[in-house]
Amino acid sequence: MTHRTPLIAGNWKLHAGGHDGIELALAVAEATKSTSGVQVVVAPPFTALAAVSASLEEAGSKVEVASQNIYPKDSGAFTGEISAPMLAAAGVKWVIIGHSERRLYFGETDATVRDKVTATLAAQLIPIACVGETLEEREAGKTLEVVFRHVDAFADLFAENPGVGVIAYEPVWAIGTGKVATPAQAQEVHAAIRQRLVEKVSAEVSEKTRILYGGSVKADNAQELLSQTDIDGALVGGAALVAAGFGQIVAAAQTA
Repeated sequence: MTHRTPLIAGNWKLHAGGHDGIELALAVAEATKSTSGVQVVVAPPFTALAAVSASLEEAGSKVEVASQNIYPKDSGAFTGEISAPMLAAAGVKWVIIGHSERRLYFGETDATVRDKVTATLAAQLIPIACVGETLEEREAGKTLEVVFRHVDAFADLFAENPGVGVIAYEPVWAIGTGKVATPAQAQEVHAAIRQRLVEKVSAEVSEKTRILYGGSVKADNAQELLSQTDIDGALVGGAALVAAGFGQIVAAAQTA
């Protein structure tokens, strides 16, 4: 069985976009410096990416930087957008793509997500592609139908370099609500995603792809979630804004 290195990524959303972002990143670096065998990523707003990346590098930290979004064109007349080459130049290595908030508030579709994953991989950055169902879809028994549709939109793009791309399963009903999928519920969907990758891409891609759980992950529930067979880490929202608590989640990934 392939060993998949646990990955804990903190999505700061619309917080800590200036000097406070540098302070938070350095606090995360300090809180996680004694942890080994876990990749740690922080995703500040665009305004702090370059500064956070430079500060972490200067501090000699292993913490890496993700963007929360990307525009799929490399350059051109696209006012307000940020491209993969720009992100790479800012020291970014990871890109969160298709987060449920992007789908909900900014009209992103499966096709948008595919374009963004394509651009991210082309720039040799690492996509964290998000999938997940709403509460209405779950209650209608459509969880796997929705999740598979999301996965199928980009899964074949992972074939060229198995294990590079990352999937984050985030049940929309559990994001920022305080609700969290039970470890069994989360594991069931993660296992189904892994089997879907076997069917749609290859056994190698399925075995090597890390699948993260996202949805109200906190220090007190991380251990049980991260102990599940097919959960390879977490995409953390609100709890990523407090370095000590985020450090506890990273520590849980090490022991799990």
